[in-house]
Amino acid sequence: MQITAQWVDLRERTIAPARVTWSDGHITSIKPVTQATDASTFLLPGFVDSHVHVESSMLVPTEFARAAVVHGTVAAVSDPHEIGNVLGTAGVHYMLDNAAKSPFKFCFGAPSCVPATAFETAGAQITLREVEELLEDDRIGYLSEMMNFPGILSGDADCLAKVAAAKRLGKPVDGHAPGLRGDEAAKYIAAGITTDHECFTKDEALDKLAAGCKIAIREGSAARNFDALYTLIGEHPGRTMLCSDDKHPDEFLLGHINLLVRRAVERGIDLFDVLTAACITPVEHYGLPVGQLQVGDPADFIEVASLQTFECVRTWIDGHCVAEKGVTSLPRVEPAIVNQFAARPVLAEELAISAEGVTADSRLRVIQAEEGQLVTGCSLETPKIESGNIVSDPARDLLKLVVVNRYQPAPVAVAFIQNFGLQRGALASSVAHDSHNVIAVGVDDDDIAAAINLVMDEGGGLSAALVTGPKAERASEVLPLPIAGLMATGSCAEVGAAYGKLDQLVKAWGSPLRAPYMTLSFMALLVIPQLKLSDQGLFDGGRFEFVGLLD
Repeated sequence: MQITAQWVDLRERTIAPARVTWSDGHITSIKPVTQATDASTFLLPGFVDSHVHVESSMLVPTEFARAAVVHGTVAAVSDPHEIGNVLGTAGVHYMLDNAAKSPFKFCFGAPSCVPATAFETAGAQITLREVEELLEDDRIGYLSEMMNFPGILSGDADCLAKVAAAKRLGKPVDGHAPGLRGDEAAKYIAAGITTDHECFTKDEALDKLAAGCKIAIREGSAARNFDALYTLIGEHPGRTMLCSDDKHPDEFLLGHINLLVRRAVERGIDLFDVLTAACITPVEHYGLPVGQLQVGDPADFIEVASLQTFECVRTWIDGHCVAEKGVTSLPRVEPAIVNQFAARPVLAEELAISAEGVTADSRLRVIQAEEGQLVTGCSLETPKIESGNIVSDPARDLLKLVVVNRYQPAPVAVAFIQNFGLQRGALASSVAHDSHNVIAVGVDDDDIAAAINLVMDEGGGLSAALVTGPKAERASEVLPLPIAGLMATGSCAEVGAAYGKLDQLVKAWGSPLRAPYMTLSFMALLVIPQLKLSDQGLFDGGRFEFVGLLD
């Protein structure tokens, strides 16, 4: 087979008309053409997402692939620790088995921190020996993000042994150290860490680059660091990559890595530096079996209409056209259902917080959600008291946040949060990084309980509930996630439409957040400072200890 177009040669940094020929899945020749009247489009290597949790798309790998190839993505470096926290190594093998049914080039990692901390209840533990066994599997390409950076810095034997196992097998080690700077960043990276995707300031990224690691510039549905970091692409070519980390299905329908490439080029970053970050650096870093549009390579490449918009016309993987003009030709695979979910009804009375002992000087520790960031702040607020209980105060955007253990019966954990903006109703989710207990936020205890119970009834999902107030305004909606409480069985279009309906509903109830469900899912992520809530209580990520609700 062959195609004539403008060949974007990233090795030589040239663009010229050429005829590309391939056979048996590999490129056999690339020859210049002098009369190129039909060379109006551009051929370039396929895009690679250098760090993503497929589960956060709420799609199984085969459906993730069907959505990704439409946007020119041919490979993804994926950390399966979300399902690992629910099902252990069985969850990792579920992802491997499902992905094997697609030609899309997934590179899965061995989760390094399951559970992420000892301060929450997960559904499983992945031991050192299990990490070693996963790394020995040829289908596992790297050690997933080492979130326990305090353990690395303190010389924790278990953490260091996992890194050593990956190094022994010649497999990269991904980092995760939000806010780490200077000597501590250098010490963390010197232990064997090769990447970091958590930088939210350029100075932080520069410290880590200086220490020797590569930076994956993240732009997901919640954490959006592109604006702060994109200039690094041109300043440190070959040492930056692009990633989404977490991508909800409604946004996935609109674009993927191609959108970041477009934005970087629009802002004046050299085209070849941008495409190196999007197409080449992750392939070289992780040793991916992905072609770079050179003779002898696997025929993994894309055809785009222009080098300004990067609208993907066609995508090829191993010489097969897998997407054309916005439609995938990858077949649908009916996914198996796996889960671990001990559902129980939650009563509104369980969410009450007694005001006993509260004085005029008492102050409430409040989580401050931040738009576009996974980090949170902490403020001290005067509690609102009604009928002997501390309650939400929507006038101050002070709402209840609740986490319910999904794995075993236990008391609920309740705290308060600002910047969700709800004036009525509640939302809940069984996607709550990293242990994936059920998390909810809302104005009224009855609404919060109703939202939680919608999730419980489905054995996992996303929900919105307004069961109080005028009857005409009441609503109850749920998106079931029967696969580990994380993923749906449908296509990106189907899941995206259902998610979009929930998103619109909670925004109509007052939330100004760009991605309220994605933001909610990170409010239990204890390894990202500052203040978070696990099923066991309010947790200070800076001090790495539980703290009281009242200061």
